[in-house]
Amino acid sequence: MGLFSFIKEAGEKLFKSKDAEAAAAAVTKAPDDTEAKARVEAANRAAGDSIEAYIKAQNLVITALTVTFDSSTGTASVFGVAADQATREKALLCAGNVQGVVAVKDMMSVDQSAPEATFYTVVSGDNLSKISKQHYGDPNKYMKIFEANKPMLTHPDKIYPGQVLRIPPQ
Repeated sequence: MGLFSFIKEAGEKLFKSKDAEAAAAAVTKAPDDTEAKARVEAANRAAGDSIEAYIKAQNLVITALTVTFDSSTGTASVFGVAADQATREKALLCAGNVQGVVAVKDMMSVDQSAPEATFYTVVSGDNLSKISKQHYGDPNKYMKIFEANKPMLTHPDKIYPGQVLRIPPQ
């Protein structure tokens, strides 16, 4: 379990974070405004549900998957039991690679433990071969990184700055 950081502006556009931010600003201005608090809670629930649906769409095997979102901190919390370590890491990356998410709180457990992968944040000018050379010493092992990030990646050339990738152990 831990807290993983992500870039707020990078990632999938799943929800209208501006709605949650506007509601949160209204609560800050008027802390006793129950209507504004209700709007914030509804926006957070909708965001959590959107992230959860996105993870489920990746066909990852996770029992009792639940995702919550806190718009005031930009934190998604992911709960559930993953079939294996790779599935756990992919679920966390799905949640974190969503625009508006700054951090992901890992509240998951794993049925079959295995060594953890390294997370790498893509920078401008990166490609999978360059990342592979940096982590494995061999640019030709880029497909290992691509396979480790499927189904979130659909093509080895389609990565973007700010995206966080799994780098599996050698």
